[in-house]
Amino acid sequence: MYLNCKTFFSLRYGTMPAEQLVQTAHQLGITTLALTNINITSDIWEFVELCRRYDIKPVLGLECRNESDFKYLLLARNQPGWYHINQFLSTHQQQDIPFPDRAPVLPDTFVIYAWDAVTPESLLPHELLGIKPREINKLFRIDTLALKDKLVIMHPVTFQDDEHYELHCVLRAIDQNILISQLEPYTIAHADEKFISPAKMVAHFEAYPHIVENTLRVLEACHTNMQLHIPRNKKHFLGSVEEDRQLLRDLAFEGMKYRYGADEQTAATERIEKELQIVAQQNFEAYFLISWDIIRFAQEQEFFYVGRGSGANSIIAYCLKITDVDPIALNLYFERFLNPYRSSPPDFDIDFSWRDRDSIFDYIFDRYGKEHTALLGTVTTFQTNAIIREMGKVYGLPKKEIDKILENGFDIRLTEDEIQRKIFRLSKLMEGEHSFPNHLSIHAGGVLISDEPIYHYCTTYIPPKGYCTAQLDMYQAERIGLFKFDILSQRGLGHIRDAIDIIRENQHVDIDIHNVKAFMIDTRVRENLRNVNTIGCFYIESPAMRQLLQKLRCDDYLTLVAASSIIRPGVAQSGMMKQYVHSFRHPETVTYLHPVIKKLLSDTFGIMVYQEDVIKVAHEYANMELADADSLRRAMAGKYRGTKDFENIQERFFINCARLERPLDVSVEVWRQIASFANFSFSKAHSASFAVESYQSLYLKTYFPAEFMVAVINNFGGFYNRELYFRELTKTGVRLHPPCINNGDYYTKIKEKEVYVGLIHVEGLEETLAMRILEERKTFGPYLHLEDFTGRISPGAEQLEILIRIGCFNFTGLTKKQLLWKSSLLVKQKDAGGAHAMSLFQPAPVSCELPELAYHVHEDAFDEIDLLGFPLHSPFTILQHDQSSYIPVRDFGKYLNQPVVTLGYLVTTKFMRTSKGEPMCFGTFLDRDGNFMDTVHFPDSLRQYPFQKGGFYILHGRAVMDYGVITLEISRMYKIGYFEDKKF
Repeated sequence: MYLNCKTFFSLRYGTMPAEQLVQTAHQLGITTLALTNINITSDIWEFVELCRRYDIKPVLGLECRNESDFKYLLLARNQPGWYHINQFLSTHQQQDIPFPDRAPVLPDTFVIYAWDAVTPESLLPHELLGIKPREINKLFRIDTLALKDKLVIMHPVTFQDDEHYELHCVLRAIDQNILISQLEPYTIAHADEKFISPAKMVAHFEAYPHIVENTLRVLEACHTNMQLHIPRNKKHFLGSVEEDRQLLRDLAFEGMKYRYGADEQTAATERIEKELQIVAQQNFEAYFLISWDIIRFAQEQEFFYVGRGSGANSIIAYCLKITDVDPIALNLYFERFLNPYRSSPPDFDIDFSWRDRDSIFDYIFDRYGKEHTALLGTVTTFQTNAIIREMGKVYGLPKKEIDKILENGFDIRLTEDEIQRKIFRLSKLMEGEHSFPNHLSIHAGGVLISDEPIYHYCTTYIPPKGYCTAQLDMYQAERIGLFKFDILSQRGLGHIRDAIDIIRENQHVDIDIHNVKAFMIDTRVRENLRNVNTIGCFYIESPAMRQLLQKLRCDDYLTLVAASSIIRPGVAQSGMMKQYVHSFRHPETVTYLHPVIKKLLSDTFGIMVYQEDVIKVAHEYANMELADADSLRRAMAGKYRGTKDFENIQERFFINCARLERPLDVSVEVWRQIASFANFSFSKAHSASFAVESYQSLYLKTYFPAEFMVAVINNFGGFYNRELYFRELTKTGVRLHPPCINNGDYYTKIKEKEVYVGLIHVEGLEETLAMRILEERKTFGPYLHLEDFTGRISPGAEQLEILIRIGCFNFTGLTKKQLLWKSSLLVKQKDAGGAHAMSLFQPAPVSCELPELAYHVHEDAFDEIDLLGFPLHSPFTILQHDQSSYIPVRDFGKYLNQPVVTLGYLVTTKFMRTSKGEPMCFGTFLDRDGNFMDTVHFPDSLRQYPFQKGGFYILHGRAVMDYGVITLEISRMYKIGYFEDKKF
């Protein structure tokens, strides 16, 4: 009788998680339940799994609406019916067309219309009319017995209770971006759309038992026999398992010759045979071959890529060139990647430049068919700040009041009045174990390739990205046996790819970027790594990473691999990073928890650094099966933590330790270290892949610093904002010019030692105008002067002013004020945006007497700050403030544990909480010499002297050293403006 139930995946409408929906039904004794979310099918398989757990028969369905206008319910009689429902919804989602008033005939489905929507006489055999309990009076004087096969109970279940009905109304207002008082009744659910017991439902229809019976007949006719957790990825790359196995074998041994030559072939052969055997046991050949096929296409297109993830533990992946990490050289643990107990396919993360990735997507969709391929979706959930901001708008709070409430994100208080308390109460309803979905989005890079057409499993839609995307997130997809291929976009690869092209053009040098082993032993590269001259380099440029590299005196590959893992928050926050640094500096002081730990972890001083370490320790210290170790790995990745699976593994760990007579205190500490890896652990192969890319970046920065920094800028930076990368660029000895309509380009351009900032960085400049300027120059040659430019381009007055102010006409030799004076005359004579016009005989430039106009030395800098966001020259040269008394960073070593007063230009901040939950902050500044200054702002200091956005700060603090790294512990700080020459 429950044909129309919704979860909170009826976005901004329903309020119940699937688990609560099913649990409540179970408590009420309901034995059959249909899920019919509004225009979405995202959580259908979670619903099916929960129903089976609670011995409830699941029915798959859909509620079709055009915005707030209900059209009909669709119920699947079986799996083919569900296929047709998914296909029907996908067509409307992809083409963005409204649902028709009458549903098309979809095989193996029921269609249920609202009462009065259609006449009973017009109903087709599979069509029905739904009656809500509150509509029973509409049946008065209707011969319902004549319609007994066409009438069903349609009681919507949308929310839990009256309080959640109030939340539902708020969600509807949020969805329409209106005040709660402006809600129209037809846009919200009726207040009675809650569960009622089967007995009460039957009582409502006491006079119409045939309607109850027909409802039960319809539900009885609906079935779903879909098995969950069985593989549904594309099964064969070629025509059969045998062909796939032979191809994979041939490719592996062919690649072995390329990777190893005549050396190490015995060890490589043994490892390949072992891996091939396990791959065959698991039937994962197609997964390897599809990954290889994608890589093959990328190589043909000369796309730069990096294969990483746990896949780098595999020698087959190494031989197929999916990865560039040698698992034998690094002694990588293959069982982390694949073992006989693993049910899911192995994990390859393949990174491409953001410019190339869409071409890869195009190939995958064309090669494997649009019927079988979709990007993986994800669910964007309401976060605390967003909830409060949206509710504040709904209840009419002024923006300033909302901003003030959210001013301290660490301590949000909503107690001032009744409205604030109501917002607090309702917002708490959206918090809890189940994150509240807000809207669908696209996974960072997941692609699904199914054996059967994708509509057997899910609906697809087309977001702005332009590719069919599944209405499934990763967990829902894995529930039905669809596992993603990770085709990721990474700007670091864009840096490398573009740098290679720019170096070829500017220096006429071709670089073999895959010659990583040579980079690792290069003296100059090692020196830059040791001195942390790494700004712009992938994964090794952040303040925390640069400090760690200094503490480890890192100048070699293996230390960098370890650093790439221990920088992760789980390791750092558990205290193991600090312990690792101490042990690295003082190996003679290392004590091991147990002889087994010493045997397994001597390379990392007895500290678990990688996921492989955890698996090895669990397997050998606690004698756990590899199947349990793999479950533990997934728990560490955040997939099962808090579930019974994880708790069972913990219980078996301690039972096994007791059976082996391991010391309890040691076992407790070992488990603590394991648990600290939750959500943040790295495989060694993953860290090794990151380190390879770091070396590639660092080599380019070392030998071609200017070209490399231009590439970083043109890929929109990395960890820092673009200003810092322009600062780094000026250190390379180039001459940095503002944008120029004759010498510049849309992106930043380098020619020999001259660099012109790209037009793309100019705030307010229209892209269409910039492209027209460049196309005109390419077709008809450089611009002669301002008059020539306005005659050929006819820009609007505001756009021309922007171009003049940023310095695009500096080549004319006129000052900006002279150019602006002229431009006011020229734009009046032309219609903005007119067609191209170029005279046969060029007129002479306009000559007019200009008054003497005052000029301040800093005018250009402030135009740059306004239009670029920063000055092209050092901001310290603009600052009108006596800087002579401040201690520079290079002298901090002379003042260890002493008070220091210095001047810093803010680069970045990182806020976090102490163990007591108090907010604190780490800061990074530049001093006048361009050296980095790292600061620590403890809670008391931060509370009294908070940050006030970017700019200059006078900093009072104490210089402290930790393993060779000096930081400034701030006691006071004061922000000053460019013309604020006063002391603090």
